[in-house]
Amino acid sequence: MKRINQTTSHGLGFVPAPLAKLPWRVLFLLLAIGGFGLVVLFSAAGGSVQPWASRQGLAFAIFLLAAIGISRIRMSFWQGIALPAYAVITVMLVLVELVGAVKGGSQRWLDLGFIRVQPSEFMKPAIVLALARFYDLLPAGEIRRFGAVWPAAAMLGIPVVLVMLQPDLGTALMITAGGLTVMFLAGLPLRLFVGGALGVAIAAPLAFNFLLHEYQKNRVLIFLNPESDPLGTGYHISQSKIAIGSGGIFGKGFLNGTQSHLDYLPEGHTDFVFATMAEEWGLVGGVLLITAFILLVRWGVGVGVRAEGRFSKLVAGGLATTIFFYVAINLGMVMGLAPVVGIPLPLVSYGGSAQMTVLGCIGILMAIDRENRDRVRF
Repeated sequence: MKRINQTTSHGLGFVPAPLAKLPWRVLFLLLAIGGFGLVVLFSAAGGSVQPWASRQGLAFAIFLLAAIGISRIRMSFWQGIALPAYAVITVMLVLVELVGAVKGGSQRWLDLGFIRVQPSEFMKPAIVLALARFYDLLPAGEIRRFGAVWPAAAMLGIPVVLVMLQPDLGTALMITAGGLTVMFLAGLPLRLFVGGALGVAIAAPLAFNFLLHEYQKNRVLIFLNPESDPLGTGYHISQSKIAIGSGGIFGKGFLNGTQSHLDYLPEGHTDFVFATMAEEWGLVGGVLLITAFILLVRWGVGVGVRAEGRFSKLVAGGLATTIFFYVAINLGMVMGLAPVVGIPLPLVSYGGSAQMTVLGCIGILMAIDRENRDRVRF
């Protein structure tokens, strides 16, 4: 018995205990998704690591190490900073409206001199943490009263409105999805969500006419009928469908894609990277990639199911849902099943913002998972 305890405390064989305790199945899954993404970006650049694969690989390595570091932080820390962090990021969103940097016609960034940050990205996990903390502090007997609804609705509505003003419909949808998931898991009555959905359906025509920008209206109209402007607003969706369909079952082969290499497919390395991949790797490659994401989300949901404590359960459910909506919205977008809202495919699309957010979410999920395993062990 003494020998077994010594082996457990020092790791398995020659593997140090801190390394042995890491969730290696999840890390290998992340490496597989991220590594495949680098292969796709390599092909999208015509068989070169420049300019996308090299930078993406460096960012992935940095954020993955950061996620492992986050996994060592106890959940009591996140409980303590959840509401203050939400407040700080909300103030940053207000500052974006006042003094934010403009890029590509959108005002979404704060220029701090040494770095340019996008506060709306931080709000995706922050809203989950803040609402989870709110319901963690709320007495169980209050969950079906009005006091459990309006503060949470205000906490969710303020950043969503600020992000919509930037304008950034895709990020606003992501923040809304994460927040509503926490509210649902907290136990709010189902009738509130049904009523809210009916209210949105009724208000949708008004929002379409008075809240959406002209380019956002065009995206919705083109989603409904992409063939109405195949060489204009509907060009992205039309070319994406052509790329995915031309890949067939097994694809055209690595480096043999034509839609992306001949520049027919816009944003083939960012928002429409799945279409670039599907053209070369076909249905088989697409199914394998989607399966990998399903396994990742399934693991996140399982972490929440096994978690002890209301805060950890709500955080795990909200963060797993955030990752799910990243994937679902992007795939729906590139397949013509959803309007184009600028949501990248996490760990595959070129860009550091989505990688930072998703790997940050996974880092917190790994922290919850580590506490789950420590509790079971002792």
